[in-house]
Amino acid sequence: MGLQIAFFGSSLVSAHWNGAATYYRGILSALHARGHRVVFYEPDAFGRQQHRDQAEIDFAQVEVYEGEAGAAKCVERARGADLIVKASGVGVHDELLERAVLETRREGNLVAFWDVDAPATLERLNSNPNDPFRALIPGYDLIFTYGGGDRVCEAYRALQARACVPIYNAVDPKTHFPGRMQARFRGELALLANRLPDREQRCEEFFFSVARENPRRQFVLGGSGWADKRFPGNVAYVGHVYTHEHNDFNASSRLILNVNRDSMASVGFSPATRIFEAAGAGACIVSDAWDGIEQFLEPGREILLARDGMEVTRHLSEHSDAALAAIGRAARQRVLAEHTYDRRALQVEHALGNGALELAS
Repeated sequence: MGLQIAFFGSSLVSAHWNGAATYYRGILSALHARGHRVVFYEPDAFGRQQHRDQAEIDFAQVEVYEGEAGAAKCVERARGADLIVKASGVGVHDELLERAVLETRREGNLVAFWDVDAPATLERLNSNPNDPFRALIPGYDLIFTYGGGDRVCEAYRALQARACVPIYNAVDPKTHFPGRMQARFRGELALLANRLPDREQRCEEFFFSVARENPRRQFVLGGSGWADKRFPGNVAYVGHVYTHEHNDFNASSRLILNVNRDSMASVGFSPATRIFEAAGAGACIVSDAWDGIEQFLEPGREILLARDGMEVTRHLSEHSDAALAAIGRAARQRVLAEHTYDRRALQVEHALGNGALELAS
């Protein structure tokens, strides 16, 4: 018998301004497949309910709430769950939820905080000793993180976390696989990234500057928030790319660019969802360089790395189509062997340990 899991996150049904959506889907669908039952609570916020890209969720029950009163009612409904999870970055009523889920702790359940942007959270906490979340950390049975490795875990333990376990992004073979080339996504280099203040400068360095230096090459930009950005004429902006289009997006350009946010790049050990999506689709990825990438993909054989825009240009120029395709195939083989959400679900269960086994019995 599995656990009854109540999960408070940004959105399971929409990836609109919600890069964590595919991560949630991968983790929770894998847990569901192992016999756990999931209720996902998400707010009606940021237009996500109007931009749903997941028609049916068969691995979780989704409940949408409005306002503080709606959030509080959902916490009450979640009170009987075996595992209650508050994710970071819900976007509305985060402080309320972080306090309220701790009040559901009782003998016979577990309460966890799942940080999908741990480097940014820790930077915020370090810059503000009065941040209310600081006092709550010791109350959680467990902190899960989206990445960050030992450095992030050590920082959380220094803040009196009982335990901290990274559960990295991964690939779901059922949803990420080689797609078909589409003319609207076709280019030499493609970037799929929402416009965010702590990533825009890196996008300028690794993408827009490269486009300016290579006016005869075609570049493709997908993601929300870029409509009023001035960029070169050889950049085709395709707007929000729905998750069911990601495989085709990744199949349509010679190289797929990954650009980490500032905090994740500086901390390292934070592979973005996009890396595993593109690898699962067999695309050749070029990523900004950061510590720990070799734990997931081998540089030069399964992924290309760049320290600046000049190195991105070099990769565009020096590698043949056949060489790039071989790197993409090697990346797909690696992630299917070692980095699937089925494996991540096992890591979650291991982290929950004997307490979870007792609850499930």
